Amino acid sequence: MSIDGVLGFDGVSGPVGMFDSGFGGLTVARAVIDLLPGEDLVYIGDTGRYPYGDKPLSEVREYAREIAWSLVDDFGAKAVVVACNTAAAALPVHELEAEFAAAGRSVSVIGVIDPGAEALVRATRKGSVGVIGTIGTINSGSYERAVARASFGASVDLVSAACPGFVEFVERGRTSGEEITVLAERLLAPVREAKVDALLLGCTHYPFLARVISEVLGDDVILVSSADETAFALRDLLQTSGRAKKDENSPGTARFLSSGDVAWFETLGRQLLGPELVGAERWRTRS
Repeated sequence: MSIDGVLGFDGVSGPVGMFDSGFGGLTVARAVIDLLPGEDLVYIGDTGRYPYGDKPLSEVREYAREIAWSLVDDFGAKAVVVACNTAAAALPVHELEAEFAAAGRSVSVIGVIDPGAEALVRATRKGSVGVIGTIGTINSGSYERAVARASFGASVDLVSAACPGFVEFVERGRTSGEEITVLAERLLAPVREAKVDALLLGCTHYPFLARVISEVLGDDVILVSSADETAFALRDLLQTSGRAKKDENSPGTARFLSSGDVAWFETLGRQLLGPELVGAERWRTRS
């Protein structure tokens, strides 16, 4: 059964659904709110099961599928943004979109991997680039494939480095300090030795650590965040698919849900996102 006509969903008036393992996707949410202020947004942070980065991709894949379907079935999302690199690596965008289509749902799906890779290739001056991410994202090889697609056969040398521990610091609200700097110096050593001139923050949590990362690598390295690029890609996708909200002067609403401690999610999330995160709600997993 198609969801068209259910929950007020007509392919245009439905919200944009977005999810992440916790707080990292708020960087994407911030960019979407700023770029598309007329669109409604529903964000689910799976803080009850975070972090995703060190879990088997098969497990993350099921989490991602469950949340994506909840956004469509329970909230009438007209588009789903997989605002988590690990989830996007575990459940590729084209597979999720095909799954919706097979079930009769007309839903646009976008992830953070390809927009980030395309921005990275545009940013490099000498063709030596890096990407950092969770263990799951880096081991999946998703960025190697995405950078190869984005470079169109041009010579681009990519060095990848997993950064376990970064997500946990952000989830605890710690984005600076000597302990983080020492960890960053150790984890970023392969990137620094490769002398890259552009680095993709291949986890949506990492922009919160951008100052520390920049201090370790130096001002000559351009840091690329996929958040803004994903927002631009979402705007283009909504426009080309005819799903963009017609009345752009009418401000959209934003709902934020968490599978874990809602009070903690609202408090820390508001610090990271801004004043739009108020009245966080509980999202209950089906597993």
